[in-house]
Amino acid sequence: MNLPNRITLSRIFLIPIFAAVFLIGAIPCNYFIAAVIFIVAACTDFVDGHIARKRGLVTNLGKFLDPIADKVLVSTAFILLLVRSETLTVMWQESWVIVVAGICVAIILARELIVSGFRMVAASTGLVLAADKVGKVKTTFQDIAIATLVAGADFFGLLMANKVFNVIGLVSLAIATVLTIWSGVGYIVKNRAVFKETAQ
Repeated sequence: MNLPNRITLSRIFLIPIFAAVFLIGAIPCNYFIAAVIFIVAACTDFVDGHIARKRGLVTNLGKFLDPIADKVLVSTAFILLLVRSETLTVMWQESWVIVVAGICVAIILARELIVSGFRMVAASTGLVLAADKVGKVKTTFQDIAIATLVAGADFFGLLMANKVFNVIGLVSLAIATVLTIWSGVGYIVKNRAVFKETAQ
């Protein structure tokens, strides 16, 4: 197994560690530590891809593991945020924040499932669909939203810092949701020939 694939596997192994630290309140500053673990895991996404392309180490195993690792990491983080609603209501102690956040997460996860299914259909026809630039920007805002929302729930007890992080996280989540819809619709429209191929 080459280095990029090992890095990708390390991201997968970090997911349960992130979840455990996030959920175990007995750990001092568990949210902040979980945020650091998430950031490290998210950064490996850039590192493994960069090394694989630069050194010509792109493999089928890597193509299989990398998107799975990304989606499981982000999906796990979003679900955990909804489970521990206090991570979302640091700034506004209102139920509507949880409702809106839940809708945003549902849209983001639905988009990932739809695009993944779309790529599977394309692959069955021999087409390989590359990720678009909007999708990559969307991923960046997703990571920012998760990291700041998690860290903001436990930023060493500094109330103002907590609120600032919470606002940044919620705004980033809103932006990520808009980009999710934009990239998802654009991705399918741009590659709508896939459906024609499957019909033939």
